[in-house]
Formats: sequence, C-alpha cells, structure tokens
Amino acid sequence: MRLSDLLETNISQFGEYPFLHVKEKQYTNMECKMFANQFASGLRKHGIAAGDRVIVCMPNCPEVIFAYQGITRAGAIIVPVMFTLHPKELHYIALNSRAKAVITSSLILGNVEKALEGLPSQPLVVVVDQPANEGRLNFYDVKGEDSFFPGSEGKEDDTAIILYTSGTTGNPKGVLLTHKNLTSNAKNSLKHNELERGTTIGVLPLAHVYGLTISNICLLVGSSIVIFSTFDTSEVFKAIEKYAVKTFSAVPAMIHALVSYPYADQYNTSSLESVSSGSAPLPVALLHAFEKKFGAKVYEGYGLSEAAPIVTAHKDGIEIKPGSVGIPIPGVEVKIVDDNGDEVACGDVGELCVRGDNVTPGYYQNVEESRRVLIDSWLHTGDIARMDDEGYVYIVDRKKDLIIRGGFNVYPRDVEEILNAHEAVSEVAVVGVPDEKMGEEMVACVVVKPGAVVLEEELIRYCQEHLAKNKTPRRIAFLEALPRNGVGKILKTHLRKSVAEIEMKSLGGLK
Repeated sequence: MRLSDLLETNISQFGEYPFLHVKEKQYTNMECKMFANQFASGLRKHGIAAGDRVIVCMPNCPEVIFAYQGITRAGAIIVPVMFTLHPKELHYIALNSRAKAVITSSLILGNVEKALEGLPSQPLVVVVDQPANEGRLNFYDVKGEDSFFPGSEGKEDDTAIILYTSGTTGNPKGVLLTHKNLTSNAKNSLKHNELERGTTIGVLPLAHVYGLTISNICLLVGSSIVIFSTFDTSEVFKAIEKYAVKTFSAVPAMIHALVSYPYADQYNTSSLESVSSGSAPLPVALLHAFEKKFGAKVYEGYGLSEAAPIVTAHKDGIEIKPGSVGIPIPGVEVKIVDDNGDEVACGDVGELCVRGDNVTPGYYQNVEESRRVLIDSWLHTGDIARMDDEGYVYIVDRKKDLIIRGGFNVYPRDVEEILNAHEAVSEVAVVGVPDEKMGEEMVACVVVKPGAVVLEEELIRYCQEHLAKNKTPRRIAFLEALPRNGVGKILKTHLRKSVAEIEMKSLGGLK
C-alpha cells in the first residue's frame, strides 16, 4: 500500500464526508483527492519527476495534506520540515536533499527565501496563501492540463518521505521512510488499539512523523480532523466541546498545558475518554494529574522517526502501568541489548532495539550512519530501556543523556520524576555538566509553578529524601521556561550548553 492508497481506500469505504475542519471551513475527503490530483499533475507540468524531493514547510493547514497526497501521486518524495526552523537549518536540508520545490506559506516566506539563497539551483517556490508573484507560484494555480491524476505506478518499497531529524548533535540526518514503513505502521497501530470513527484534534505538527501517522490512521478509520496551525489551549477545549471529541494524540507539553489551564472547568470535556501521549517522556505525576482532572485515561507510547514512528503503546483493555510506554504494537519486535549486542535478562537495563516493516531502510546519503544503527535488520535506537515479565517497556533515558558522576551511571529521568512530584515544580529537566572532580555533575533545571516560591536548598533536600546520594543534583537552575523544539521535546543539548557556560557557583541564581 502507498500513501495515496490510504485516501483512495478511505473514499471507497466511507464515501464522501467532512474530513478536515479548520476554523469555519471544512473540506471533504473527495475535495482532498481533487486538490491532490490537481497538484500532482501541476507538479509534473512544472518539471517535478518521480523521485524528486519536494519540501513542505508551513504550519498545519489543509494544504499540507493536499500537498502530501499530491507529491506522492506525482511519484515525488515528501520532505516535511518544521516551519520553526532557522533559515540556516532549512538551507542545509534544501541543499542536502537537492529539493526541486518548496511548498510554504506567507507566514515564513521570508525565512524560506533566505534559506534558498546560495543554492546551486533554485527550487520552485509555491505559496498556499498568496497570489503568484515574481519567482513564486500560488498553490491552487499549480494545475496540469487535466486535473485528474491517477497516481504513481511506484512500489510500496519506494521512498515516500525523507524526514530530517532535529540535528541537536550536528547537521540533521535524513531518515528514509518508505510507503510500506508508513502505511504498515498506521495499520498496525490501528490493530493495536481499535478506534471508533469520529472527530479528533490535529494539534500535532503534520511536519512531524507522529502527526503524519495520526492523520494516516484517521484515513483508515474514517475519522475527521480539526486542524490547528498552532497549539492553543482554549481553542482545543472549545473543539473538544463542539465536536464531542473522545480521543486525540498529544505530546507531554500539550498535556501539561491542558492540566495547567485555569479556565478548563468552563468547558464540557465529558466526551473525552483517552489521550495518547508520545514523542517525549511523560512524567508520572502529570499522567495522574490529567486523569484526575478530566477523568480520561492517558495511553503513553514510544516511537522514533526511524520507526515511522510508533513502536509501543498502551491500549484499552490492558493494564496501564505508569512510567511504562506499553507493549509492542502488532508487527513490531523489540529487544534490549547490552554494549556487546547481547540480549539482557528481564528487568535489566540496556539499549532498545526494534525490528519490523516500520523500520527505516537507512539515512539519505549517509551509509556510515545507516550501518551504525541498522545491524542484522535491528534498529538500535540509542534509548536506554528495560522490559518487565509481561512485555511492558520502560524508557529509562536517552543514551546520550546518561550522566556519569564519579564513575556511577545516573539516569536523569529518575531525578526528574522525583522533582516533578514536588508541589512547587511545574517542569524539570536534569542535565550533566563537566566537573573537574566528578567528571560530570548534575544540574536540575526547574520551572516553578505560577505563584509558588521554593528555594534551591529545599529542592535538594527533597531529592535527598527520595534518592540515593549520588543521584541527588548538586545545583538547581531556576528557569522561566524550558527550551523545546517544534513538537515539544525538551532541548537538553541547549540546556547543557547554557548551564555549562555559567560557573557552578552561580547556578542557583540562574534566571
């Protein structure tokens, strides 16, 4: 199955229905197909051939989905890019992918034009919300002679998407995802947790593989999506009330915002039964707070771009184990190995490895890195995990976030879970910084709840009451907010750099 087949199957199975809602507008699944076909034939007319790369860089809007379907129907490859990236980052992606076209919006057109400066050849620029102008085209004007386009004759093992990672440790890598990677992951996710047909909320960026996969699942189940260009807490509550939303997918930062919203009680959220959380670790205290406030379950899962992305998840009918990311979805195998690649005993900690139809064939033009992470068909994720005797997976931490203090391994998440349970703490991220004596020292970067007052010494004592001495942070850095990327992940690389630049003696007063 190819990505275009998802829409075709949706129409044949469910007929025409309102598929996308955005503000006061709605678009049916048939309209989605029409715009996709027009755009596909238009791309071919403008010289975009099978296998060419097309960047889609803009906030969530219906045209993102029209463009994705159009690009794949033209046989080209989608390059989804977060619209929040710096022009230098976008420049690298355009250069590395040798993109032939860029689809964008007026909101970030200036950044896109800066990013395209100095490229060996200039890609076609298409803007969704501006009339054609010198050097760029309007999205709806990109049509071929015949608006009907049957789609590509390609295979399911062809590359559908090149998804560039966040690049927190250097230039981003282009993750190759085939049509089979993406469609099998959507189908197996649906097998894992059967969803009722209804209306859900599209708050996840469609430029992120998590958001893209949720939209693919909606096509399979025949659901509608209320699309948000950005996460707006009050508008999300309005949508839950208006459309009687039963379930939607989010990231922990969004769940935190919903729990913290002071006017949540003004909205009727009684329809809400569950929320799926992924992309970043969900603090156990936040899970309990959400369930208590809204009476809805939180199904935490785990995934990564290289696995298209869903690997494990909780589901209805099985026990929810707080702190766990659930069990593998159908069609996906997992194992936990030591540094020698040998499988560890049940309950022991090691690197999580994944195998299945959802696993990437490798990185774009990066054979060395592909060989490093793909060994005997197993994807080595770089995530440290353990698995219990019932097959539940627990993510301990990122391998690169491990802190080695005085020769002892300390996993930041252990410390973060304790501090997140403190009544004055809103959010926390623990990082390691170089230390002459201990090798690395721990710093807890804390965001305090509005109106709360807490001292560094009090939080350190609190940790000492709940943790071994070597796991207690030696400094607390008070921040107004934690740095995050476009999908809500905490940028620990940024935190480490910021904290390391400040002498340890002054960390307690960091603002």
